[in-house]
Amino acid sequence: MKSQNDHYWIKSGIINIAQNFSGTLINLVTFVVLVRLLSKNDYGVWGIYLQTIMILEVIRSGLIQSALIKFMAGSDKKEHSDIFSATLTISGAITIVCILLNFIFAGSLSRLLKAPEMEPMFYVYNIVFFFSGILSQFNCIEQANFKYTGIFVSGLVRQAILCIFICIVYFFKLNTTLMSLVYVQIVAVIVSMMISWFYVKKFIQLSYSFSKHWIKKILHYGKYAFATSVSSILSGTIDQWMLAGLISPAASGTFNIAIRVVNLIDIPTNAVATIVFPQSAKRIETGGKEAIKYLYEKSVGTILAMVIPVIIFIYIFDGYIIDILAGNKYADSVPILNITLLYCVLNPFGRQFGVIIDSIGKTRITFIIVIVNTIVILTLNYILIRKYGVIGSAYATLVANIFGFTIAQIVLWRELRVNALNSFVYAYKFYPEFINKYILKKG
Repeated sequence: MKSQNDHYWIKSGIINIAQNFSGTLINLVTFVVLVRLLSKNDYGVWGIYLQTIMILEVIRSGLIQSALIKFMAGSDKKEHSDIFSATLTISGAITIVCILLNFIFAGSLSRLLKAPEMEPMFYVYNIVFFFSGILSQFNCIEQANFKYTGIFVSGLVRQAILCIFICIVYFFKLNTTLMSLVYVQIVAVIVSMMISWFYVKKFIQLSYSFSKHWIKKILHYGKYAFATSVSSILSGTIDQWMLAGLISPAASGTFNIAIRVVNLIDIPTNAVATIVFPQSAKRIETGGKEAIKYLYEKSVGTILAMVIPVIIFIYIFDGYIIDILAGNKYADSVPILNITLLYCVLNPFGRQFGVIIDSIGKTRITFIIVIVNTIVILTLNYILIRKYGVIGSAYATLVANIFGFTIAQIVLWRELRVNALNSFVYAYKFYPEFINKYILKKG
């Protein structure tokens, strides 16, 4: 008879991997069609646009998301309404500020990135941004209650709407513009928000109460998580921004092709991270640091067991994969892909590091490391892009990831006595354990 904890991990794992896999599959179809529908320059512009609006989303969610999940997962249900009201207040204020900043700087940023056609796209995106804030709140509440079905369904529908539109345009040879894609984003986020509300309404009561206590508590906890999230997303977009600014949007698009392939490898990383955070927030209260140490090493090991075979496969068939996904006009992405694959092994360590350290309340440590890493990436990108061109950005990211991994493991050893080698041991043991427990049904 399986324990309740086993049931949680199995069910949550299946839902989250299904969510990430299906979402990535839809994004992959969208990407394969879009890269053939748009010119190299327009695809580069679309990629920069997506990276930029992601920063706006992270600026808002970074301050409240971790706090909302942590406090709801570890507090009495009678306080949930106050917590939700506090995060809604903070989220609303940030939404207004971000919309104003978008209106003020959209033009300047578009010209700086050599993509003036993005300016009206940014203005229209403000509508998407408003509704996505509500959707994000709903998703956090569901995750805090250890439920994931609504997140899965609403996310799937949101991605599918854009994918279906692009496929119709491509196969029926219709005319479309980048602005049309933004309008479709508006429809998609509204539909997704309504679906999410259907799943989350049982967890909250529609009674707003201004709680100064919870607002202060959430801001205090979230300030470092906020800075960490923003710095983290910046470190992941700086390379494409600098490629556009120093070379052209088309160069940024070439680099983006390699990143798209690498994102396929992040499916298990994202899935496990979604499950681990609410669990680690709870376990620190019951099992102490030893339980968190095991959770980190085991979760990273599980991810490594899933991603390493995929990395090897992509290395062997790199040219064929790029040709199938993007066509021969992006053949120059192959050497970039080979470099980015090198640091894919380090990504699970870094992602779970942030999850674990945040869950034990050491968000300041994560903040400092991410800030330093962002500065390193910015500096290396500027130097290496100017010297080597597009591939210089891949070298810069590789070096920065090795640096970040080293610092993170030193911190984990001091805080929790984590040994990175244990994760590889768990990865090795994953296969026989999985076969015995879930295929052969042995105890």
